[in-house]
Amino acid sequence: MNVPILYAGNRKIFCGVLLSVLSMLKYHKDPLTIYLFTMDLREVEERFTPFGEDQRAYLEGLCKKVNEKSSVHLVDAKAFYVETLLHAPNQDNQYTPYTFLRLFADRVEGMPEKLVYLDTDTMLCGDVEELYSIDLGDAEFAGVRDRYGCHFFGVNYINAGVLLLNLPRIKKTGVFRKALDACGKRKIFLSDQTTINRYCKKKKILPKRFNQQKEVERDTVIRHFSMTINWFPRFPKIFTTQNVKPWQFDRVHEILHESRFDDIIALYERLTPEIPF
Repeated sequence: MNVPILYAGNRKIFCGVLLSVLSMLKYHKDPLTIYLFTMDLREVEERFTPFGEDQRAYLEGLCKKVNEKSSVHLVDAKAFYVETLLHAPNQDNQYTPYTFLRLFADRVEGMPEKLVYLDTDTMLCGDVEELYSIDLGDAEFAGVRDRYGCHFFGVNYINAGVLLLNLPRIKKTGVFRKALDACGKRKIFLSDQTTINRYCKKKKILPKRFNQQKEVERDTVIRHFSMTINWFPRFPKIFTTQNVKPWQFDRVHEILHESRFDDIIALYERLTPEIPF
C-alpha cells in the first residue's frame, strides 16, 4: 500500500525528517509519497530557510532504494501563511511558524484525501501502514490523547504531533480554517493544537501506541519525542520539564536511556558525510 506522509519544517530540521523517514523505511517496504511543507521566512528570522531541492532529492533517493515507486514532493506554503498568520499574535510562541503549515493541507492542490501527518521528532517502531489503514469514517482526523493536555483541556484533547487526516471532511467542516482564523486573532496556548481540538466536530481517539509520548512499549508504532514533565513526589507543585529530541543522540542515551533506535542512529552517522544539511 502506498502511504502518503506529511512533514512540515525548514532546512535546519531536515535531520529530524531524515531520522524519522529512515526509521519508517525499516518497517515499510511498499511505496511512500512524502510531502515536505516548507517556506522561506528569512524576513522574520534568518534561520527560517526552506527545505531545498537537494534535500528533497536526497530523501527521495533513499526511499527509492527501498521501493522505486516512492516519491518526495516539496510544497511551498508561504503564500497561505503570509495571507493568514504573518503578523498574527501567535507567530511568536515556543514553536516555529512551521508548526502551522500542516493546517494548510486542505488548501494545497493534488493532496490525497487521506494522509498521515508526523512531527519531525517522531520515530517509527512499526509499520506506518497500521496507522494509515485505520478507517476514519466521518471523523475529520484521528489522533492520540495528549499525555498532559487531556488532564487540563478535556479528556479527548489530542496531541497534534501524529495525525491521520481526512481532508474531504476537513474541507467540509472548515476545522483548519476556523483554527487558523482563531490563531490570527488572539494569543492561544499551544495555538494550532488547541484550536483544532476546539473546532473539530468529530475526531477519532486512537490507542497511545500510535503516538507514544514517553517510553516505548511492546506494541508501540510511533515514538514521539515530545516534552515531558518530571514531578517531585514530595513537592507536587514543583516540577521540571525535559525536551530530548531524536537527533540529540547523547541525550537520548544518557537521559532517556533509550537504545531502541541505535541501528537508525548508526545508519544516520554513516550517511552523514553525504547528507545535504
